[in-house]
Amino acid sequence: MNPTTTTTPIQSTSLYFREGPSDKEYHAAIEAHGDGFIVTFAFGRRGSTLTTGTKTPDPVSLAQATKVFDRLVASKIAKGYRASGETAAPYRQSGGEGTDTGIRCQLLNAVDSSELDRLLGDIHYCLQEKHDGRRLLVRKKSDEITGINRRGLVVAIPESIRQAVAAIPFDVLIDGEAVGDTLHAFDLLEVNGNDLRQRRYLDRAVSLLRLLDNASPALSPAKTFIDSATKRRMFESYRQNNREGVVFKETDAPFSPGRPTSGGTQLKYKFVESASFVVTARNARRSVALGLYNGDGNDDKLVPAGNVTIPPNHAVPAVGEVVDVKYLHAFLQSGSIYQPVYVGKRCDIPATECTADQLKYKNTGEAAA
Repeated sequence: MNPTTTTTPIQSTSLYFREGPSDKEYHAAIEAHGDGFIVTFAFGRRGSTLTTGTKTPDPVSLAQATKVFDRLVASKIAKGYRASGETAAPYRQSGGEGTDTGIRCQLLNAVDSSELDRLLGDIHYCLQEKHDGRRLLVRKKSDEITGINRRGLVVAIPESIRQAVAAIPFDVLIDGEAVGDTLHAFDLLEVNGNDLRQRRYLDRAVSLLRLLDNASPALSPAKTFIDSATKRRMFESYRQNNREGVVFKETDAPFSPGRPTSGGTQLKYKFVESASFVVTARNARRSVALGLYNGDGNDDKLVPAGNVTIPPNHAVPAVGEVVDVKYLHAFLQSGSIYQPVYVGKRCDIPATECTADQLKYKNTGEAAA
């Protein structure tokens, strides 16, 4: 069996927990894999893009998988989770998670506020909303549907997105941002065996709109604005409605995988600052210490970046894990962040990318040199 081929679960259960501010979901399933079976899971806040994994790294017999599955479900019920009549797992896995596909997405550099007026006024740059989710590419190749994260690794995907892509009548590779059970699609890299990467972005965006014209709501094409007046109006609308930010894309540019050293043909601007940190210690009262690499070459080391409280509806992350945190600004002298708000774990970002040059500092609006 191809490791990325999806199969119908042999058995699955969906459980939910709601108490006070906590509103969580947990899904478990037994899936056929090769000559045996694996037990998979997906969990997280209800409506979010879930964390996924497997309880059986290697295939086992159906009897063994059933024991693991029953024990897993019983442990969650003992913690207060309850079923709601839903039995279909929203994420489909079959052991290929973590495999490197060789596909790389285009990563964006941040743009300073001093550049906003130029970009909003330049008709060679379009504007799109920056959604607060997880980067996700979805590839359809014959009957195989594969989710791919920002590092090019195979990941499980929401069942709603899988079914929507499966309904497309030919092979495709779509790039987007997953928010809950919806993929906000913003690029089309391959279609029906044709590589579109060298075509200009505006042509790829138009092709994507045509492709998704009658698609499921689980595939939502990004709204794209080009004329200056509309870009300025939408920019203010997104800001006033507390959206995460916007993205500027050069309309004539081809697709360029990876992140340029500086600048680039696709740029992002966030209304609320956020960064990825390494957890360096667990403090008292559901708080963790945060660290960032200082980026000093051979002397690169983790330096303190403050603390953040973990909300009751999140598990306290372990030391060494990568987490996302929103904040108002950072202090240049100490490097600590001000008014931090915990967002969640980031399994798709390596610790080495958690560097101090992500930070925005008080009164400067600029990253550290």
